[in-house]
Amino acid sequence: MASIPAPVSLPSPAAWWHDPKIRARLIAVAALAVAYLVGLAYGSWTRVCAGEHCPSISRLLSAGDNVQMQTSKLFAADGRLISELGLERRTVLPLSAIPVALRQAFIATEDKRFYSHHGIDYRRILGALKANLLSFGYSQGFSTISMQLARNIFPDEISRQKQLTRKLKEARVAVEIERNFPKDTILQLYLNQIDLGAGAHGVEAAAQIYFGKSARQLNVAEAATLAALPKAPAFYNPRTHPERAVRRRNVVLSLMRDQGFLTEDEVELWKAYPLVLTTHRTNYGDVAPYFVEWLRVQLDARFGRDLYESGLRIYTTLDLDMQEAAERALQSQLDAIEAGAYSNGKFPGRTTYREYIESSKAAGEDHGSGFTPYLQGALVALEANTGYIRAMIGGRDFDDSKYNRATQAIRQPGSTFKPFVYSAAVRAGHPVTEILDDSPLSTPVVQLDSSLWQPKDDDDTTLGMIPMREGLYLSRNLATIKLGMALGEQTVIGEARRYGITTTLPPFPAIHIGAQGVKPIEMIAAYTAFATLGTRAEPIGILRVEDRQGNILWKTDTRREDVMDREHTWLMVDMMKDVIRRGTAFTAVWKAGFTYPAAGKTGTTDDYTDAWFIGYTPELVAGIWVGYDIQQRILEHNAGGGRIVAPAWTAFMRDVYDRRPAPPDWERPDSLITREVDWSNGYLATPFCPQDVRHWDWFYPGTEPTQSCPVHTPFGGIGVSP
Repeated sequence: MASIPAPVSLPSPAAWWHDPKIRARLIAVAALAVAYLVGLAYGSWTRVCAGEHCPSISRLLSAGDNVQMQTSKLFAADGRLISELGLERRTVLPLSAIPVALRQAFIATEDKRFYSHHGIDYRRILGALKANLLSFGYSQGFSTISMQLARNIFPDEISRQKQLTRKLKEARVAVEIERNFPKDTILQLYLNQIDLGAGAHGVEAAAQIYFGKSARQLNVAEAATLAALPKAPAFYNPRTHPERAVRRRNVVLSLMRDQGFLTEDEVELWKAYPLVLTTHRTNYGDVAPYFVEWLRVQLDARFGRDLYESGLRIYTTLDLDMQEAAERALQSQLDAIEAGAYSNGKFPGRTTYREYIESSKAAGEDHGSGFTPYLQGALVALEANTGYIRAMIGGRDFDDSKYNRATQAIRQPGSTFKPFVYSAAVRAGHPVTEILDDSPLSTPVVQLDSSLWQPKDDDDTTLGMIPMREGLYLSRNLATIKLGMALGEQTVIGEARRYGITTTLPPFPAIHIGAQGVKPIEMIAAYTAFATLGTRAEPIGILRVEDRQGNILWKTDTRREDVMDREHTWLMVDMMKDVIRRGTAFTAVWKAGFTYPAAGKTGTTDDYTDAWFIGYTPELVAGIWVGYDIQQRILEHNAGGGRIVAPAWTAFMRDVYDRRPAPPDWERPDSLITREVDWSNGYLATPFCPQDVRHWDWFYPGTEPTQSCPVHTPFGGIGVSP
């Protein structure tokens, strides 16, 4: 059997070290390795920003308080926030306004040696390297608050990928920031910059979104909840993952204890505090979205990029209570129409809005800025004297269709155009008792396209000879057309222009009954001239725009224009009050209980594609349109504005005046005179005229009848003029 060789005896490490030659070699190798690593680190440190590859903090120094982008905020008339415009929702607070507990929570969680290092925490780097080596991955970061600020302030120049180059850039910029700014300024910048999820950037925006209050009012538990978010904002979002958020919050509270910011008893107290989130609407896009977008387009044209980055404060005319009342009234009415309330319980064979939502939208369809297949509506409410827009609805679902039917659509106004015809007549000296012929035209009218037009009223009836007042409040087509033709189309077009209508109006008789399209907002604003007894107000949505410091950058003044004198306008208003008191809107308004001083006009197109009601008090004008985006699609037969639209106006106005005093009636000008008239012929009434045709009416001096009724006499002959 072969013998086993004896083991070779090797020198021990200690023996190596005591060997001068080996020791010298080891020291030399170690020195070379350290020199290499130092050289590599120095080269990387100096070269990473070569060629201006790192952002310059000179931008921070020159920008001052404006370095951080802030959303522009839109406020309602009472100061409540209605929307924000910008890429990052942010409101900058000075450090003095941020609670100490909130600052401590972030320091304990993100950078416990923040006030002792100079931008780089070397102890944390060694700890992170050790943790990452042991886990064979990237389990722990070592970014300080200054490094995070560098990454967040300069996202385009500093990559967000987890790689050495990014860390080196962060560190270089962080050191420069520390050299040029005091610690408190850096902390302030950080707390106003950090992404905290849900579209919130900075602690103030996050406090508003999650807790519905300012960061100034946060307690310790709420502060810890915000400080828990930078690690993974989506993962720890308290609204979508409340259990995770509470666990992470409690970790933050423990870290605050470890740093001496809290006692053990305080930690236990705040760990037991429930997570209470706001239930208020924090995504402001669902508050008057059509109004907000209408304003955004105007503001973008004036302020450009500053609108989205500079934190402008925009004060609007919107009344939130009226807006909500308008939304309730219009949505309820559209639902009622689709439920068949105006068509014997059956909606005429079309997709309802709710059916569409459940089917097409669920399948991912989106009309974006285009038309929709379901019933639509629009509403605008204006303060009569100023033109301030108090409520605006441009459609049924802004998320589904951005198309604003109040400001962008061109729709036939139907009979809501008729007051312009009667206004032209009153201006020309026609008394309100002038007799009109409500009978078919003797010959068909040649239209713009050379076709023949034989108009009629929607009930296929004629009333014969009727007074002008009755022609308006009963909305008679034939009587109005003949009056307009007698005045002349150009006269009527000129009258409409006085009231602010800018769309094309071809000089053909069909315009007298609203056959030519108009913009709803212009049509509704035109009625401010009636409400104010003669002065039209342009619609205004913005009162003023301020910068962050409160300097006024833009202010809008009330734009008013005289349309007609008070005497003639009062006569128009008195005729339009009859629309509500005994005309086409009687059932939906007066009979429904709205008996405050009010006037208005219903509107329906011949083919039932558009239905309107525009009504007003001496204070407020509100107009509503209902129809389909596809203009050839009819609503339903007999879908008059008085039936299917005016009820929504009544609901809205009742809601508004439940919260404000009753409006005063229009004061009648002293110069107007009154006479008792025989409505069957327009002459002065006599004791022999039947009681049912005898009416007292008002006249502009010089237009009152002077001849007594020649028909009703004791002898049946011609009366003698007094």
